[in-house]
Amino acid sequence: MIEPLLSVKDLRTYFISNEKEVRAVDGIDLEVYPGQIVCIVGESGSGKSITSLSIMQLIPKPTGQIVSGEIIFDGKDLTKLSEKQIASIRGNDISMIFQEPMTSLNPVLTIGDQISEVLLRHRSISKKEALKKAVEMLQFVGVPRANDIVREYPHQLSGGLRQRVMIAMAMICEPKLLIADEPTTALDVTIQAQVLELMKKMRDEFHSSIVMITHDLGVVAEIADYVAVMYAGQVVEAADADTIFEDTSHPYTKALMESIPSLEEEKDILYSIPGTVPDASDFPVGCRFASRCEMVQPSCLEKIPKLRELKPGHLVRCDLL
Repeated sequence: MIEPLLSVKDLRTYFISNEKEVRAVDGIDLEVYPGQIVCIVGESGSGKSITSLSIMQLIPKPTGQIVSGEIIFDGKDLTKLSEKQIASIRGNDISMIFQEPMTSLNPVLTIGDQISEVLLRHRSISKKEALKKAVEMLQFVGVPRANDIVREYPHQLSGGLRQRVMIAMAMICEPKLLIADEPTTALDVTIQAQVLELMKKMRDEFHSSIVMITHDLGVVAEIADYVAVMYAGQVVEAADADTIFEDTSHPYTKALMESIPSLEEEKDILYSIPGTVPDASDFPVGCRFASRCEMVQPSCLEKIPKLRELKPGHLVRCDLL
């Protein structure tokens, strides 16, 4: 039986300020197996990015804190490790590609120095060897003129090249797990397709697992092995990618699918889900999607549905199914 590389169990990450408790992530479960690409999907405010930051142990303190739950990575509970132990894992065994490469790269350091720094921190290696490795990784991720690029600064590169630099930096230590937070959002569709192909290539070459955070179902269809749909801090549906697209069950996931424009039929008005995601500091008592759900029943307003197995491998948080 293959053990998961990452197992998140009943994770709750809250932000407490001005006597308000914001339950950004409120009891999620997630498993990622070796070599698997898992996509976490949901609209803004659903808790996707906070989930990724929780795994990386990058929640801003003291306002933000993991109040309960486990994050088991490679047999270790990351929530129980010291900052020094986490620092040895972060960037080495777990890496992250952030949403906006321009703000994630240091504007006053060359590309070569920034990529080399990761190697120098985690490996016993000379600066010359680290720079050589940086050039090789830039070539691997498809950066042209890699020998010149290492001497350039982030502002001299296009958005697509900066994103490739971020990927090279994340993969330089060949991590077991790569977390990508909306890595294709600011890119045009051609570059987006290239980045997705590159991530699949990395999975195959380095045998890394990938957790991708996205709101783009087109990206999910292209790359995902397994999909977890988040809404208001909770997973509402989880299954393999084929099941999510062909046998959608939860009303929220169905509404997301309905929102995708179709090339086959003309519509005067595109479908949008009515209402908004509830405020994370004031969640309703019952099902968090109830106020926007077309199937809602009085019982939905009384208690939070449990995430249960509808059929093997297909989890749904809805008492009406």
